[in-house]
Amino acid sequence: MSQHASTNPNSLGGVSPVREMMQIALPAIVTMTSYAVMTFVDRWIVSELGADAIAGVGNGGIFAFLAAAFGLGSLTVINTYASQNLGAGKPREGSAYAWNGLWISVVYWAIVLLPIALFLPQIFAGMRGIFGVGEIAEATVRIETDYGRILLSGMVFMIAARGIAHYFYGLHKSWVVMVSSIAGNLVNLPLTYMLVHGLWIMPELGTNGAAVATVVGSFVELAIPMAIFLSAKYDLAYHTRRVWRPSFRHMHDLLRIGWPAGFMFSSEIVCWWVLTAGYTARFGSVQNAAGWAAMNYMHLSFMPAVGISIAATALVGKCMGAGRPDLAVQRTWLCLKFAVGYMAVCALCFVLFRHPMLALFSGGDHFTPEEAAEFIRIGSWVLIVAAAFQIFDAVAITLTGALRGAGDTVWPGLITLVLSWSFIMGGGWLMVTYAPGLESIGPWMAGAAFIIVLAIVLLLRFKAGSWKTMKVLRDRPGAELKDSFGAGILAAADEAYAEAPPVHALIEEAPPTNPGGGTERGAFPTPADPGGPER
Repeated sequence: MSQHASTNPNSLGGVSPVREMMQIALPAIVTMTSYAVMTFVDRWIVSELGADAIAGVGNGGIFAFLAAAFGLGSLTVINTYASQNLGAGKPREGSAYAWNGLWISVVYWAIVLLPIALFLPQIFAGMRGIFGVGEIAEATVRIETDYGRILLSGMVFMIAARGIAHYFYGLHKSWVVMVSSIAGNLVNLPLTYMLVHGLWIMPELGTNGAAVATVVGSFVELAIPMAIFLSAKYDLAYHTRRVWRPSFRHMHDLLRIGWPAGFMFSSEIVCWWVLTAGYTARFGSVQNAAGWAAMNYMHLSFMPAVGISIAATALVGKCMGAGRPDLAVQRTWLCLKFAVGYMAVCALCFVLFRHPMLALFSGGDHFTPEEAAEFIRIGSWVLIVAAAFQIFDAVAITLTGALRGAGDTVWPGLITLVLSWSFIMGGGWLMVTYAPGLESIGPWMAGAAFIIVLAIVLLLRFKAGSWKTMKVLRDRPGAELKDSFGAGILAAADEAYAEAPPVHALIEEAPPTNPGGGTERGAFPTPADPGGPER
């Protein structure tokens, strides 16, 4: 048995399950919380400009995120490949997936996001026409268009940063992502304040300044992990400089199990976009803004759970790569306990402190006393509705990550599509059409029903256990894989590429060293760790 193996049958690599989870989850939670805090403070800063500013920034921001969602969701499986290769004792194999994730980011930005930015006003108008949304305040339309276009123009940095982040998550080096996200926020937050209000040498850009600062912060979040990724030490350990060329085979791998995750993510965001920028917007800027203020607190609740979900993906992937689905189950329940506990506390806070929480966003001079009262009334009810689904949201978020770690992405993607369009789209329309007396709270109730049902269905899927037999890693280049989408757009290129030797074989004929010793189950040979001990 390797010297790294543990005598505990429930541990891998000599690390206790709780410690192993926390090594990944804590930095991931800090990272996700950092994103949530950045969004929260940005919207708090622009709230000083009034309800139209809050609504416009929220509407434009969620659409930019929607447009990028397919790319963002597809690249989450870089974590799966990196972690499963780590578990199989082949951590160098993950580097090519990181590079091809970067290439996909650039192509997606150039051919999808930039053209969308040009037609943003028409897209918003078309959505509102389809769902019968009435006239929207001119100021809200102007702000959401300008804000969304700026974000889309710089979205390549965010997508690429998320892709390289999932590579480090898969290597169980999530501290790299944590450092970069904190640095990005330290740049974004003061820059937002200065650009919104025109302080120091900065121009006064209003809400556009918040968008510009977000793009700059995203660039910082990309630059730091890329510098580490391309360092001499990481190249020595993981060949990060040697596999930079685009690879159809690796792109095919990413899209083969990544497209359902991207499709699921983008489909769900479409529904939330219609709910926030469509259904609730028809009740006026104040109610639209109140929903966005409540959503800011929801971000502080579910984003740490997303961090736990990322840890679940990495842990399950590592266990599956080592051939230990039994440990994957245990790691999932462990992550689920932490996520449910945290979001249950958030639910309690939503109910007990909803009025002072909403008052933080309605104290500016741009709110009349009547508007402020309406803002707090609607926002408080939205927080109560949110409290009802917090525990279910924890279950859905965590299990989605666990299933993704095993490569189970198609079925969760399809069920999310069906349920989100049924409950958020269909149920939301029914609420605003047949129960308008509920005002903008009605669509939020439909959204809550979606999350509750989704959590129950995903729990049943996980307990059924079909994911335990799924195969993600290739035994050899070009090997057939279970659940491949077959004659996909990259299949022909992938087949041709499979006949050629892998890139790293052309560079270094000798196999990578195995200082961990052995490949026994439970032992994880790893190359020299240039990043020091996991933090």
